[in-house]
Amino acid sequence: MLEVAILNVIPGKEAEFETAFRRASAIISSMNGYISHQLQRCVENSSRYILLVNWQTLEAHTVGFRGSPQYQEWKQLLHHFYNPFPTVEHYEVVLEQKALPIV
Repeated sequence: MLEVAILNVIPGKEAEFETAFRRASAIISSMNGYISHQLQRCVENSSRYILLVNWQTLEAHTVGFRGSPQYQEWKQLLHHFYNPFPTVEHYEVVLEQKALPIV
């Protein structure tokens, strides 16, 4: 299951946000049901990021992580950077295809 969060960071706070996110990465990666994550910055709008988190189940994110004491620390580190508050959605794979190796 893929969590997709669109993060609009207050302009001028990008470097501070990225530093805080590096610290917050240790929190999320320690959670039960966590698989992997990526933070990507938008090329056209340097204040916009996308967070992609792979979880084993929807509940690992919505109940396990969000209901944990670690989530409170995550919020303290990151939530004051956002304006507006992020849109978070969850996706499941319908089709996956990879490039064929070049021989």
